[in-house]
Amino acid sequence: MSLLSIAWKSIRQRLLASSLTGLSVALGVALMVSVLIINGVFGRMFSQDSVGYDVVVGAKGSQWQLILNTIFRVDQPIAKLPWRFYQQVAERPDVGTAIPFAVSDTTEEGSFPIVATTKEFFRVPYAYGKQFAIPREHHFLRGSWDAVVGSEVARKNNWTVGSQFRLRHAGADDHVHEEKFTIQGVLAPTGTANDRTAFIDINGFFLIGDHDEPLGEAIQREMKYFNETEQQVRDRYATDIARMAAEEAEHAAGGHDHAHHHHHAPSDLKKGVSAILILARGNPDRPQMHDLARSTQARSMVGEFREHGAAQAVQPFQVMFEIQSKLIGNIHLALLVLTMLIIIVSGVGIFVSIYNSMSDRRREIAILRALGAPRSKVFSVILLESLILCVGGGLLGLAIGHGLVMIAAPIVEARSGLLIDPLAFETTELWLIPAMIAMASLVGFLPGLTAY
Repeated sequence: MSLLSIAWKSIRQRLLASSLTGLSVALGVALMVSVLIINGVFGRMFSQDSVGYDVVVGAKGSQWQLILNTIFRVDQPIAKLPWRFYQQVAERPDVGTAIPFAVSDTTEEGSFPIVATTKEFFRVPYAYGKQFAIPREHHFLRGSWDAVVGSEVARKNNWTVGSQFRLRHAGADDHVHEEKFTIQGVLAPTGTANDRTAFIDINGFFLIGDHDEPLGEAIQREMKYFNETEQQVRDRYATDIARMAAEEAEHAAGGHDHAHHHHHAPSDLKKGVSAILILARGNPDRPQMHDLARSTQARSMVGEFREHGAAQAVQPFQVMFEIQSKLIGNIHLALLVLTMLIIIVSGVGIFVSIYNSMSDRRREIAILRALGAPRSKVFSVILLESLILCVGGGLLGLAIGHGLVMIAAPIVEARSGLLIDPLAFETTELWLIPAMIAMASLVGFLPGLTAY
C-alpha cells in the first residue's frame, strides 16, 4: 500500500472532522479569490486606461468631487463654468478636442443621471483605446430634443429607439419638466458609469426652463472668470440682455409660466457647464510620439490652470489613483487580511485535528513500524494528510470562488451596471496553491514529528 493510500485511509477514518477542516480552508480560499477578483475589477476601473480624457476642467474645489461627478456620476457638480470660458478653452492651441459636459437632473423613470453634451462625446474614446458602440441604425445627438441612453438605462426602463422620457429637476422642488426627449440610440455595455446615464443634447438642455442661470448670477460669474466689471459684461451682452428683457415683459403681459416653458434660444451669458472634457493635442506628424505629446500638453495645461486659472484642471488618472490607494486600497487590504486570518485559523484547525488524533493512532503507527516502515515514512504519512487537506481544500476553494463570481456577475451587472467577467482570473491566484503547500508543511510538521 502506498503512502498516499495510507494517508487517504486515515483521513476517511476521521471523515467528519477532516471534511470540516478541509471545508474551512476551502471557504477561506473562496473568499480570498472573490476579494482578488473584485479588487482587480476596481483596480482596472480606477486605472489610467479606464478614462479616455487627458484633462477635466471644472470650477475650483475638491478634485475628488469633480472626478466623481464627471466620470462616475456619484456626486454633485461643484459649480458651473461660463459658456464663454468653454469656448476659450476649446480654442487653445494645446487642446485637440474640448467637450462641454453638464450633469444635472435625473430621468423621471428610474432616476438615472442626466448628462447634457454634444455628439463629440461619443466620437472620442470613453477609455484608453475603447470607443462607444452604437448600432448603425441608431444615431448620435443630432437635434435639440434627441437623447442617447446607456445599456443599463434602456434595460431597466425597457426603453428602445423612439421611446420618450422627461427630466426630473434636481432642485428642492423636485418637479418634472414637461419637455420630452426622444431616444435615438442605445449604447452597448461599457462597464462604466455611462451604462447608467442618459445623454441629451446640450442645446435642448439649455432650452428647458431653470437650466440657464438667472441674469444677476450669470453676470457675477462672468466677472469672476474674466476679471471684468459688471458694466463690461453688460456691454458685451447688451443685445442679448435687451432681448431677454423684452421676452420677460412679453411673458409677463401674456401670463405665461416662464419657468417651465422657456424654448427661446438662451443667451451664451446664461449658459453654464459643470465640466469640460479635454483631449490634448498630440503629434499627428509623429504617431509614435502622439501619446507622449498629449501627456506633456496635459501636464502643462494642469500647471497653467493651477497658477493662473479661475478654474481647476485635473488629470483624471491621478485623482483616480488617489481614490484607489487611499480609499479602495485600504478596504481591499482589510478584506485580504481578514481572509488570510480565516485561512490561518483553518490551518490551525487542521493542526489540532491531526495532533489530537495522534494518541488514537499509536496502534496504527506501531503496526506500520512492525511491518518495516521506517520513521521517515511515518513522518511522511502525517505530512501527506496535511497536504491533502490543505491543497484539496485550496483547490475546492478556487472552484467555489470562481463559481460564486460566475453566479454573482450577472446579478451585480443588473443591480449596478458594473461589468464583471464571469471567467476573470487574477495572476495573484497562482500563489494560493504554493501557499497552501507551505501551510500544510508547517501544520503537519509537529504532528509528524510526534509520530516520528
